[in-house]
Amino acid sequence: MRWALLLISVLFVFPVVAQELNKEQILANLRFRVPNLENAEVVLGDIEDSPYADLKQGSFTINGQQTFQFLLSEDPPHLILLATDPIDVSLSEAEIADLLAEQERREQQVAAELHDALNRFSEGKPSRGPADAPITVHEFSDFQCPYCARTSVVVEELLDKYPDEIRFVYLHFPLAIHDWAKPAAVAAECAARQSESAFWLLHDNFFEFQGSISMASMLEDVRSWLQDSDIDLDAWEVCATDESSAANQGATLQVDIASSTAERFGLTGTPGFFVNGHLLSGSQPLEVFEDLIASIKSEM
Repeated sequence: MRWALLLISVLFVFPVVAQELNKEQILANLRFRVPNLENAEVVLGDIEDSPYADLKQGSFTINGQQTFQFLLSEDPPHLILLATDPIDVSLSEAEIADLLAEQERREQQVAAELHDALNRFSEGKPSRGPADAPITVHEFSDFQCPYCARTSVVVEELLDKYPDEIRFVYLHFPLAIHDWAKPAAVAAECAARQSESAFWLLHDNFFEFQGSISMASMLEDVRSWLQDSDIDLDAWEVCATDESSAANQGATLQVDIASSTAERFGLTGTPGFFVNGHLLSGSQPLEVFEDLIASIKSEM
């Protein structure tokens, strides 16, 4: 996304000392008002007199690529991007620090509440890793989603790297755009009712062989995978295929409840991960999980 699109028609407030223009303070306000700039290189040029009474002028450059011209008033202190709304520059750096600390506190509180809610919801559902692990990764996923298949490899790497620190819980969120995703979720739910290891067998095979599975072949594929497992295949068959049975209706209801829960927590696609309640959306590399886990551990 171009920085121009982020900055147009946005109101920003930056505190400056009225009698002395403070470039560091302006930059601090700019990063605070535009979170996307947090990790960008922003260089503020010289602030000079402008042709307009009581206004200074200047420019700043983002990542050495895009330059934005502005006018700056001193009383009240506002930075006005040309062709945009005014940017208020009245917050002191101490006020910004206080606001950021409060924002962080609220984010931690929301994450803790989500984590508790997810732990209650996922009680008894298939999981990997120690039950008392300090970090739980809840994934809302879709067996037909290619991004979920890609990230399943990353999940295995996480479990290998943190064998004693991470518990992983898979939660169903089959998307309507995928024709065999929901029947597969129901089939896996039916297997889980008899054997957790059978559930993980299906989980792994759905992602490994995803490209060759179709709506017509899915149930036959599952039957072949379960052939040598310890479950009662006849009971599984009723649960997975007989829509008039209580077992099928119960399994379908569990899939629907999980999907509704994902939507209630703001997810619109897959995969969606909650790491101790902190959201990671979409297919993410291992490094992103590692950074978040390190941050969570530092707060423990």
